[in-house]
Amino acid sequence: MSTGLIIAIAVAALIVIVLIYVASSRSQARKREERREIAGHHRDEAQLRHAKAEKHQAEADEKAARARREAAEAEERAHAARREREAAEAHHEHAAEVDPDGDAERSAHHDPRTAETEERRV
Repeated sequence: MSTGLIIAIAVAALIVIVLIYVASSRSQARKREERREIAGHHRDEAQLRHAKAEKHQAEADEKAARARREAAEAEERAHAARREREAAEAHHEHAAEVDPDGDAERSAHHDPRTAETEERRV
């Protein structure tokens, strides 16, 4: 083989190696860019889902707070009703004590809670 042919083969091999390297670099760069784009989409999706989750959590917290507030109000109304009932019973008992024409049995029949029971018995 002549020296010129050996140099030509070496130069051709070197060119092929450089072309393979350039093609490989471009392919890797393209793949990296595709992965960046996919990662960007995933980040956007994650951000949207996070915002949606925060919104749902805020709504749930608000509903829970409203339920606690309504439960407290219902409890307060129950206490107020109990106090009114006790006051009514006290007034009824006092009226029975001071009524010269009434007796204890008659007073018991005028109790609104027992009156309904008495009506069912009849």
